Amino acid sequence: MRGLEVIYTYMEKLDQYTIEQLRYRKKPGTWSIGQVYSHIIDVALEYLDNIRQCEESCSEQPLGKTEAGERLFGEGAFPPVKIKLPEGMEYSPNDAKNKADHLHDLNQLIDNIRAWDLRIAAIPPSYKVRHGGFGWLNAREWHDLIDMHTRHHLRQIKEIEEQWNKVTVDR
Repeated sequence: MRGLEVIYTYMEKLDQYTIEQLRYRKKPGTWSIGQVYSHIIDVALEYLDNIRQCEESCSEQPLGKTEAGERLFGEGAFPPVKIKLPEGMEYSPNDAKNKADHLHDLNQLIDNIRAWDLRIAAIPPSYKVRHGGFGWLNAREWHDLIDMHTRHHLRQIKEIEEQWNKVTVDR
């Protein structure tokens, strides 16, 4: 599953959730399904903004990816492990949105991705924006990172769904 297909998967799943499921947390400090949705959308919009910065930079960047970036792009996916952000970079995504809010945000994200799909090939690959962990990425790489990041969080969604199913069976 690649590209918009993964976002459509999130949309299909969204239709199945109750508001209680969207906001369920296994324990304090963990994310709900709704927070994962907010996170993937927020990050994708940030990465789309980085594509815009690549387009507008009009200057070549000779530096490339870090070792971690080379590994990530070589694999074409995040490793199947939980990733802990460095201290000070943690945040708690919005948990107040309902299904309609998430659906609206996903539809807007799809529109934005489609708009960039039409323009991305014209952006020189030497125009780059720095990612804190993966190094200097060009517009195509930022676009691919949206896909990899969004797919990565499907594992987290599955884990939360499994925990929800355990809790509701035990009731």
